[in-house]
Amino acid sequence: MKILCIFLTFVFTVSCGPSVPQKKTREVAERKRECQLVRGACKLECNTWEYVHYYCDVNPCCVVRDQKPIIDKITTKLYRK
Repeated sequence: MKILCIFLTFVFTVSCGPSVPQKKTREVAERKRECQLVRGACKLECNTWEYVHYYCDVNPCCVVRDQKPIIDKITTKLYRK
């Protein structure tokens, strides 16, 4: 009888699948791995020459653009009279 109870307990716990926190942890790990596959990085904030591919967990996956944006420098001259 004890063996039957142990067997049924095992069957019910295995058949339920992973718990919700384990599933979320696995999904976050998969997203980080996918981010690394596209040569990106999970950061708090992307730089100007990067774009957001998707979000790892709450942080964006930043991927470097093909070409960096050209930022024109504004030069001003101060004239004194």
